Amino acid sequence: MDPRIYAQMRSVEDDHWWFRGRRAVIAAMLGGLSLGSSGRVLDAGCGSGGNLGTYAGLGEVMGVDMELEALGHALGRGYRAVGVASLDDLPFRDAAFDLVCATDVIEHVIGDVEALRELRRVTAPGSHLLVTVPAYRWLWSDSDVQLGHQRRYTAPELVQRCTEAGWTVQRTSYFNTVLLPPIAAVRWIRQRREAAFAPTELAQTGANANRVLRLPMELEARLIAAGVRLPTGVSIACLCQR
Repeated sequence: MDPRIYAQMRSVEDDHWWFRGRRAVIAAMLGGLSLGSSGRVLDAGCGSGGNLGTYAGLGEVMGVDMELEALGHALGRGYRAVGVASLDDLPFRDAAFDLVCATDVIEHVIGDVEALRELRRVTAPGSHLLVTVPAYRWLWSDSDVQLGHQRRYTAPELVQRCTEAGWTVQRTSYFNTVLLPPIAAVRWIRQRREAAFAPTELAQTGANANRVLRLPMELEARLIAAGVRLPTGVSIACLCQR
């Protein structure tokens, strides 16, 4: 991706409604997991490190990413346990981690099943993988191109990929459900007008709108934590077990 995108993400991801909402959904999907005092967590595709703090309460956290620019931002946050690695060739021994998270990552790689197999290799037997991905090909926009996406998924497609890679899928849910209609409408209009997107669509949200837009996803996270499976949305979360 363009280095300017990582800089923009770093500047907004602590407070932007989408990043905050996704962190709430991540916490909801992982609720109830206990890794013990020696738990080991891998953030595969950690980007600029926005989720590393979320996982820190679960155990010892390691982050990897392909992009040096992104890791520079993670280091700037004070995280030192980060390094360069590809999802299809992770520099870790078999069964090295008790939890692996790949949030909005596998849509970037050409071989998603191969990447999911490699993530399984480094996960201990009985341990878990959390994946989030963008949903629905019909939501494809210039933003997907700018972010380097290869695809968007439906929940059945994501389950199929995870199962093919050897994972046992425990639960899935769409999220960013309430805002699906307006997001779809805005993308459709902009594509029809051939309007250029801001680098990640993040600069388009002001502070006041941010405070309002984060509420639906926080509510959805509470529902997911209570065991509700949301039937549609802009994104999908999937929890698997090895």
